[in-house]
Amino acid sequence: MRIVVAVTGASGVVYGYNLLRALKVHDVSLILSEDAKTVIEEETNLTAKDFEKTASRAYRNDDMAAPVSSGSNRLDAMVIVPCSGTTLSKVAVGIADNLITRTAAVCLKERRKLVLVPRETPVSPIILENMLKLSRLGVVILPASPGFYARPKSAQDFVDFVVARIMDQLGLEQELFRGWKAE
Repeated sequence: MRIVVAVTGASGVVYGYNLLRALKVHDVSLILSEDAKTVIEEETNLTAKDFEKTASRAYRNDDMAAPVSSGSNRLDAMVIVPCSGTTLSKVAVGIADNLITRTAAVCLKERRKLVLVPRETPVSPIILENMLKLSRLGVVILPASPGFYARPKSAQDFVDFVVARIMDQLGLEQELFRGWKAE
């Protein structure tokens, strides 16, 4: 499967990193926003280079000529994780001013799978309206809201829950989390 993973400047970059690691057998293009690079340094002991090592290739967010910016470049899905409110709003109104928002616009116009993982809370009425608009357009809005029914024992369990739900939306097998009363 050919997947674009974009990481923006919202808190929760660990979700993006763990998704990249879970997708290791797939063809993954990575885009990091400049704000994401700052958040990576603030929230983790990782660097942007560590994120890039987990992907098949990485593109700069200002590289509007990258292959993923064109509808003629076949890709199966895009996940923006975490997705900042700014990025979500730009996608909702069609502002394609960087590679992340341009690639999301391509997914919309080509009717390809697009999953946005907002992490911000609380959520303003504007963001809620934009989420509804995107959902009606077929975008999967998957808030980083881990479940407690599996009785998580660590922060990693919470991260794994969200990453597993993303993998489920992509139609990919995962062993991070067993579903509700799964056998």
